[in-house]
Amino acid sequence: MNIEEIYGHFLKSSGICTDTRKITPNCLFVALKGAKFDGNTFASEAIQQGAYKALIDDPTYENSTGTTLLCENSLETLQRLATHHRKALGLPIIALTGSNGKTTTKELIHAVLAQQYKVSATIGNLNNHIGVPLTLLNMHQETEIGIVEMGANHHGEIAALCEIALPDYGYITNFGKAHLEGFGSLEGVVKAKTELYRHLKERGKPVFVNTADAKQIENTKDMEIIPIPKKGIDAYMSSSSEDNTIGIQYDKIEIRSRLVGDYNYHNLLAALTIGTHFSITPANAKRAIESYVPSNNRSQVIEKNSNKIIMDAYNANPTSMQAAIQNFERAKGDQKYLFLGDMFELGKDAATEHQQITDYLSKHSIGTTYIIGENFYKTKSDAAHIHQYRSFQELADALKNISLSNSLILIKGSRGMALERIVPLL
Repeated sequence: MNIEEIYGHFLKSSGICTDTRKITPNCLFVALKGAKFDGNTFASEAIQQGAYKALIDDPTYENSTGTTLLCENSLETLQRLATHHRKALGLPIIALTGSNGKTTTKELIHAVLAQQYKVSATIGNLNNHIGVPLTLLNMHQETEIGIVEMGANHHGEIAALCEIALPDYGYITNFGKAHLEGFGSLEGVVKAKTELYRHLKERGKPVFVNTADAKQIENTKDMEIIPIPKKGIDAYMSSSSEDNTIGIQYDKIEIRSRLVGDYNYHNLLAALTIGTHFSITPANAKRAIESYVPSNNRSQVIEKNSNKIIMDAYNANPTSMQAAIQNFERAKGDQKYLFLGDMFELGKDAATEHQQITDYLSKHSIGTTYIIGENFYKTKSDAAHIHQYRSFQELADALKNISLSNSLILIKGSRGMALERIVPLL
């Protein structure tokens, strides 16, 4: 069955589903394979639950009722279907990647552009070889602009995602020490992330570039650049001493965000610049940004009893961890506590990177500090304000005897640490 025929079935369906636990009436079920499951075995169940058709790649599960669509490879067909749909819609696609701040920046851009357009963007962080096709297939005829977040932990992944999404614009938030296990080094990170630039250059498409980042400038030579901020625009960061949130002065307009962390300044600036490129007025951009409330453990501020918690525990790498700690160091607060969890996917650099963070914390008495996880537990420190725990359970047991009040608290760690579990214990 060719892609045009499958696309015809897709248009008759209510959308794509890859999980029988989330079947919606008249959806097109795509049977994907994982390390411990084979979606083909659930095809019949999907139809029974109301799916319109089931796309399978194992003839063993083909039936005679016409409700199964047989292809050679379900994942590759899903990706080809997404590209076919993207071409059929013909709408502008903005691709977004980077080591830190991708999802927050995506949400800010979405909020700004939605002031004037019907925008479809990556849901959550569905930014891989499955998430990007699903994002594209979630767009429809009424969508006017698409925003596609792209994540990667190995070389070649961004290039492959670009071939699926065929973006018209690109933006890289930054280059940091993320996924070093797969990329090998910071230079490897730069090489991998700039696969987006190389794809756009080959197709003669423009990129939004943070002009304060020398690596961004270096890697976009001979490309069509849309500078952030735009030429002639006066922009600078302002911060609030009352609630530690950051703001931005943009072309004489004061914008107060609900985000904490100086590192979010360039995320705000990118959203403003991209918005104005698509004719969003600064006044409307201001409305969107000031209304945006961070969630999902990303730069999220939680008020609990008399404590204020900066929850930034969706993910962590050495670059984002250092930035979060230094920002917290500058934040106003009489009593400060830090709960920091292990940073994953660092490979051979894990011991060195965790020790460097511990060394910084030892030299700078920011507040009472709890470092959690096997990697942090192995680091060395004789500082009295640093407490080390091998596991979350050890920390939880210790917190039973600790009462915090009127405090400013930072929670930061990799997703696998799930440090949001700390909040109910405080």
